[in-house]
Amino acid sequence: MDDDRLITARVRTELVPVILALANPPWQRDVWLDPSTLENLDHVFHVLYDDFCEADHPERYLGIGLRTEEEVALMRQLGMALDAVAAEVPDETDAEYLRAPGWPQVVSAAGRLAQVMVGHDLRELLDLHEARVERDTAP
Repeated sequence: MDDDRLITARVRTELVPVILALANPPWQRDVWLDPSTLENLDHVFHVLYDDFCEADHPERYLGIGLRTEEEVALMRQLGMALDAVAAEVPDETDAEYLRAPGWPQVVSAAGRLAQVMVGHDLRELLDLHEARVERDTAP
């Protein structure tokens, strides 16, 4: 695996799980609202805005953590949905975010992005497998 693909894979091991969590309301209630767990919405915001992406302006992450222009556009939509909810929530607790009127738009945007990202990752995995098979069976 070349260096660029390895970097993308490593970044996506952080991005994809938080996108999946944003797309899964039962997970959010069971995990983020449980004070005994370490994962919460603050972690999600750090991954999406500070550590591995800039959800408001994800263009510069094309080729790093985001594979396609479609992923960039969907990440931007997710960032806009999260920003809209942040404006609705006065105390910024996880419970308030989950109750915010705009939260269903966050879940929906995350679901669309998750489906595309996972599909691209599975395609990448299949391509790697096929390349290995070709290499191993070449004379």
